[in-house]
Amino acid sequence: MKKPAILLLENGHHFKGFSLGAIGTSGGEVCFNTSMTGYQEILTDPSYCGQIITMTAPQIGNYGVNPEDIESDKIQARGFIVREASPIYSNYRATQSLDDYLSEAGVVGIQGIDTRALTRILRDEGAMNGIISSDDLDLDSLKKKLATVPDMTGQDLVQEVTCQEKWIWLSQQTTYSHRVVALDLGIKHNIIRQLSANECEVIVVPARTSAEEILALEPDGVFLSNGPGDPEPVVYAIETVKKLLNIKPLFGICLGHQILSLALGATTFKLKFGHRGANHPVRNQLSGKVEITSQNHGFAVEPSSLPDHLEITHVNLNDETLEGVHCKNIPAFSVQYHPEASPGPHDSRYLFKEFIDMMDAHAKKN
Repeated sequence: MKKPAILLLENGHHFKGFSLGAIGTSGGEVCFNTSMTGYQEILTDPSYCGQIITMTAPQIGNYGVNPEDIESDKIQARGFIVREASPIYSNYRATQSLDDYLSEAGVVGIQGIDTRALTRILRDEGAMNGIISSDDLDLDSLKKKLATVPDMTGQDLVQEVTCQEKWIWLSQQTTYSHRVVALDLGIKHNIIRQLSANECEVIVVPARTSAEEILALEPDGVFLSNGPGDPEPVVYAIETVKKLLNIKPLFGICLGHQILSLALGATTFKLKFGHRGANHPVRNQLSGKVEITSQNHGFAVEPSSLPDHLEITHVNLNDETLEGVHCKNIPAFSVQYHPEASPGPHDSRYLFKEFIDMMDAHAKKN
């Protein structure tokens, strides 16, 4: 028998469905993702820390889960919402069902609700806090609990997902052409895989690592990773990046893009409902080509705030928001989207090669 569950939004709307995953109560910012597949990678993406994910695809879980398709060491999302969780799964790599995977991780979910209606609410009114419960179905009680869930704006969620000490990514490479220090703001494994595939030795360091400690590792370049939440409270990373400017080549993705932009003098703002999915069109302003990209972010850089030494390199074709910048006078660039994808298309993986070329050019000059 399926256990009843309820989703309550801060605007008062509520949806009744059935439990998915662990029995309990969980709150966070409710958002939606338009990806058709890749739910395991999405759940384990540290950028979703503090959020409850709604999948717009109607059936989720039909190929199960496996130990390989993870982007971090655990499920990072606070909750999961689907129209229908497939009761059976079929894939040669699958080891368990989505329901069991969520249960073992203690992640509360809900299924059997109208996810189209929910998505329309989030598009019209914006991403908002919500609470899922399968052990407390009293709306008045849930309203009180929901009131204690903090807003996404102003939260430093990086400290919940960053590593606690330095570590080195182990690969089958025996020789490396470059050493990259990755500042872990909530890094995805596939980013490190892409750097490693480009013959980079990758040393991952905690978000509070100082510029002096990073430089002591003698990197050829520094990578600024993706991560969750509002970039402005992550002042320690912004200050670190400021000290690294013009010393080492810098490449940022997602939150790393926002941190780099803030360090260079720009500002950020919160999007109404964010960009989350594997099919966002982005125009490369330098080549004129359109890339289909994987995205997951709720904040963006304000184009009008860019200093003269920063040029816009990529633009989102859905809403004209800024998707990439390049510094004219120092070796530094970043993109808002995820060129490593996982899940998603591979159109933008050339950016890792551009980072390699930037490190080579910097080495020749010095």
